[in-house]
Amino acid sequence: MQRREFMGMGGALGAALVASTAAPAAAATPRRPAAGRAVVAPGGPYAVLTPNGSTLPWRQVGKIKVGHLIAQALEHEFAPGLRAECWGYNGSTPGPTIEAVEGDRVRIYVSNRLPEATSLHWHGVIVPSGMDGVSGLSQKAIQPGETFKYEFTFTRPGTFMYHPHYDEMTQMALGMVGMIVVHPRTPRGPRVDRDFALMTHEWKIRPGTRRPDPTEMTDFNVLTFNSKAFPGTQPLVVGLGERVRIRFGNLSAMDHHPIHVHGLSFKVTATDGGAIPEVAQIPETTVLVPVGTTRTVEFVADNPGDWAMHCHMTHHVMTQMGHGVPNLVGADSERIDRSVQKLVPGYMTMGHDGMGAMTEMNMPVPPNSLPMRSTPGPYGAIDMGGMFTILKVRENPEAEDGSGWYTAPPGTVADLASPSDLKADGIDLQDRSPG
Repeated sequence: MQRREFMGMGGALGAALVASTAAPAAAATPRRPAAGRAVVAPGGPYAVLTPNGSTLPWRQVGKIKVGHLIAQALEHEFAPGLRAECWGYNGSTPGPTIEAVEGDRVRIYVSNRLPEATSLHWHGVIVPSGMDGVSGLSQKAIQPGETFKYEFTFTRPGTFMYHPHYDEMTQMALGMVGMIVVHPRTPRGPRVDRDFALMTHEWKIRPGTRRPDPTEMTDFNVLTFNSKAFPGTQPLVVGLGERVRIRFGNLSAMDHHPIHVHGLSFKVTATDGGAIPEVAQIPETTVLVPVGTTRTVEFVADNPGDWAMHCHMTHHVMTQMGHGVPNLVGADSERIDRSVQKLVPGYMTMGHDGMGAMTEMNMPVPPNSLPMRSTPGPYGAIDMGGMFTILKVRENPEAEDGSGWYTAPPGTVADLASPSDLKADGIDLQDRSPG
């Protein structure tokens, strides 16, 4: 079913926007680091946090760290109300974050439990040719039921990714992606208090279906951070005054993602090619993460509040619809409704006066779908979804589980202007040409 077909359906399917009945806390309870967070490298860097995800466990064998990745089919929940049969690693998409230290020698076994062959490429990591994971070129493909052994040394620090290089159009589209974080052996720059890894991704999941469509090349309708769409995304809870690092990776099929953070500015400190010299770092509030790259940003969380963080492509903060439909803004909806209701009782035209209010109407939608589901916020419905999450800057972050809302000091929340306010500041509401 195409989005335009879904938009045109009447009756029970006539409203494509639905309000979520679950609060964000029910959708995702964040895994908060304990006060004694693990130090993972010389100089004291803390372990990376992967919201909605995990970290690959190591087993020390002599001087080598040994890990195991299992490529397999799995059922994945993008957000409450939308599940799909995906492919991934170790039971999840993205797969577990691989975290190591510059100079570590690693041995990673890759077992294939898929119905077809696969391989594993260490995207951005400099490895011997035979360990690069390009099936047919640098190795044989890993056949179903086989386990291959990869062994190499992480020779440089940075943020990298992993994915197959066998039928990658299908396998990556179904979720076979993951992040790699390699900490420097010698500390560089200011110490970071919180370190997050977020993989951006895009999917085509038609309403009511059970699997993403790996053949889609243009019309993606589920956009995610770590394979979760808001309100399924875990918030990033940080302490007021803490230095924060966020590592973004993008293995989307086709789209770059301009990730915008509200309430603060940051500097882009690294790409998957390496660290950016401090003199070349520019203050930003939006970072473009091109396909096949990583971007690392750092900032000091000096502004308390609940701050939106999202892709700034407007259709990437919607879910399962939002484009490919007729332009009905300004249309006479009553005339349209009267005509169509003769054939489809209960039909209601939408979009003629904007889409925002539709999110709270709580109308039926096809099973196993998530069309523009809104989420209850402290002041009303949050009508953004998809590649959207919340950065929560708190005085005492360790005391929070991420489900609560920021309490703004009196007088600091935008609200309805009173007649006395308008009069005192000379605002004439009858004036049709202000300024």
